[in-house]
Amino acid sequence: MNKDKINHVVIVGGGTAGWISAAILTRMLGKTLRVTLVESDDIGTVGVGEATIPPIMVLNNALGIDQADFMSKTNATIKLGIEFENWRKPGHSYMHAFGKLGKDFPFCGFEQLWLRGLQAGYSTDFWDYSLNYQAAKQGKFAMLDKIPKTDMQGLVYAFHFDAGLYARYLRGISEQAGVSRVEGTIEQVKKSTDGNIESVVLKSGETIAGDLFLDCSGFKGLLINEALEVGYEDWQHWLPCDRAIAVQSQASYPVKPYTQSIAHEAGWRWRIPLTKRTGNGVVYSSRHISDDDALDKLLTGLDGEPTTEPRYIRFSTGRRTHQWHKNCIAVGLSAGFLEPLESTSIHLIQTAVIRLLKLFPHDGIKEEEINEFNRQSQAEIEHIRDFIILHYHVTERDDSEFWRDCRNMQIPTTLHDKIELFRTSGKVANPVESLFSDEAWQQVLIGQGVVPQDYHPLADAMTEVQLAEYHRNVKSIIAQVVEKLPKHQDFLDVVNSSPQ
Repeated sequence: MNKDKINHVVIVGGGTAGWISAAILTRMLGKTLRVTLVESDDIGTVGVGEATIPPIMVLNNALGIDQADFMSKTNATIKLGIEFENWRKPGHSYMHAFGKLGKDFPFCGFEQLWLRGLQAGYSTDFWDYSLNYQAAKQGKFAMLDKIPKTDMQGLVYAFHFDAGLYARYLRGISEQAGVSRVEGTIEQVKKSTDGNIESVVLKSGETIAGDLFLDCSGFKGLLINEALEVGYEDWQHWLPCDRAIAVQSQASYPVKPYTQSIAHEAGWRWRIPLTKRTGNGVVYSSRHISDDDALDKLLTGLDGEPTTEPRYIRFSTGRRTHQWHKNCIAVGLSAGFLEPLESTSIHLIQTAVIRLLKLFPHDGIKEEEINEFNRQSQAEIEHIRDFIILHYHVTERDDSEFWRDCRNMQIPTTLHDKIELFRTSGKVANPVESLFSDEAWQQVLIGQGVVPQDYHPLADAMTEVQLAEYHRNVKSIIAQVVEKLPKHQDFLDVVNSSPQ
């Protein structure tokens, strides 16, 4: 492996992946590192990653982004969770709401007290104890870290925004910090005798050499796939959807503070509300429904007039077998693809660059660093993969061949064991640094119809009188807080009227 110090990073491709990478590397290593980003205005981006999850706050804070400024310039709205309609069965809905539910006791999670209360007849709907859910469904929001006069968590949120405007926003930050942007189309990738990438040659004839290359070229995988021929692990046997159609429509008011995911007989539709428009799409399996029928489902499900022509996207769910190979790291769609069901695309970009930052080579690239990067990347994406498969597999739907196939498929052992542990005991086995919390798994498992058969004995520490009082108090506290919260639309109006 090359023993030379890394002085120059070349990022191939712009969009969200390229500019997040540029912004983080320059912010953290800009005094010792030169960063060049190559992109072509002639090459579009997928640009439908409009919904995020709470760790986006870590990224924005690390980059010193002013929230009000960012929100107004990207048409952003607040996201408190994702509502899933028709996933368990037609007509049924539930939410993966961010944040905690209820109030934990030492060594005993809220869900165990809820399960005991369910058996005793004291518990009501699981989401009665979620501040995020109650606020989302009532269209409320405010900056609230803690519930007043308690130690209970406040509102946990992420954003919906225009991904193209977000990339442009990060480009401004990056260029101001010293990133060099080169406009042009890459026609050739030159490699050295040891197989490392040496440079990229543009259509203009300009050659750009670098020490480390980030492939942010999207599905094409210009470096990781076409030049280095790194293999791809296909997961379509677990996640059968292979196509999407996206379209924008007129905004609907008041703007909902949550994403909607609406299942149909061969996949699902998304609805993502921004301040000036709504992002819509349909995800589907081409083996189970035609493009024309999928488009019809999308257009008839809009809650406003379409404002763009439909955009067709083909994909294959899976991951690159090595996200870091030689002196090239795939970031974003070039590294793999998981459908946007839980809004993880931007997060995977963010974690890849932060992982690179933590393992950044000092005195030459070392195999040990590459191996650890790849190990962590694989564990992360497989954890997310299992969470997404869960939505499809654990369902009561049998109204179409698609859903029957999902119910009957052989799932990864890791997911099977997690489902069965929860089914029998109410416990969730989660890696320490997993993206989706115990509460996230609990909500989807319960929402999809898995109610545990037992609860933890720690929940028996309360008397029945105490348990009943506990349930009443938690629900009452949440209801009182939500009642006093301002409307989400009012919050957005203030943000967008404030001088920046």
